[in-house]
Amino acid sequence: MTLYDLIRPVAFALGAETAHRATIAALRLLPARAPAEFAPSLASEVAGLRFPSPVGLAAGFDKDCEVADAMLSLGFGFVEVGTVTPLPQAGNPKPRLFRLAADRAVINRMGFNNLGQASAFERLARRKRRAPSTALGTGIVGVNIGANKDSGDRIADYVAGLRMMAPVADYLSLNISSPNTPGLRDLQAGSELLELLAAVREARGGAKTGGARPPIFLKVAPDLEAGDHQRIVRAAIDHGVEALIVANTTLSRPSLHSRYAAEAGGLSGAPLKALALDALRRFQSASGGEIALIAAGGIENADDAWARIRAGASLVQLYSALVYEGPGLALRIARGVERRLEREGFAHIAEAVASE
Repeated sequence: MTLYDLIRPVAFALGAETAHRATIAALRLLPARAPAEFAPSLASEVAGLRFPSPVGLAAGFDKDCEVADAMLSLGFGFVEVGTVTPLPQAGNPKPRLFRLAADRAVINRMGFNNLGQASAFERLARRKRRAPSTALGTGIVGVNIGANKDSGDRIADYVAGLRMMAPVADYLSLNISSPNTPGLRDLQAGSELLELLAAVREARGGAKTGGARPPIFLKVAPDLEAGDHQRIVRAAIDHGVEALIVANTTLSRPSLHSRYAAEAGGLSGAPLKALALDALRRFQSASGGEIALIAAGGIENADDAWARIRAGASLVQLYSALVYEGPGLALRIARGVERRLEREGFAHIAEAVASE
């Protein structure tokens, strides 16, 4: 039994969003510690960055960049904060976050609630300033950027996000796949995707980022049509995107048993597992290894992470499984992947990527 097994009944007695905010508050009180250490066999280079472990925290958990170092110290190899938008926004009306305990799932329709990019920038800038004198600030922290709901020019919002956050981000992730901002997923379509990526590429090469040019990742939906995978891969490669995050939450509803099954929003957790793995394989087939893939969606244990790595993922990300397993899950998965490498005769994780 873990400490989280004792805490979970108390957390589950609270509303899902209240419990999440309480978790963030508790993590902010943890004593400062250096990032966790991992076996050399787990380290890999993706987009020019050295990731000490393939197990990362997905965007959505730390929306306002409050506890990145705490999560790194608890066993994540990297952390993705956000989604942050140019202007602060409250998000969608509450309730908007639901635990589907019978399904080990979550439905959310948060709507990019965040304090805005200026606030996120200040927190991450303070983190960077601490780095020379302490081990804190040395782990990889990516920033997930999005558009405001009422924006008149969403592409301009992504450009603004890149310019604002580039100096404090180890990488930037473009979130064009959330189902909770009306019309946002339209940016995955042919002409709009090309226009977005062209604008981002131009801004990345400009002087307004202060010379910072972090890698650009693109977060895509699992709900895609035939042919979309090849089109997105080609557009990403042609415009200098260095990785695809596969995938965001789904609007589909596989067989669910919870009383919240009919709630609107994006579904994540265990029911997303098969869909996300299938999407990953389609992107691997479409890319042929030309672009790095990061797997997300339904990853609950080392077997799930291993399956994604064998299917083509260089890295994996967790979020919903933490609701049911607690923050120690990342370290358990990393150690499980390390054992799988040894058992199956791989000296290094890069050898296992796309080896199925």
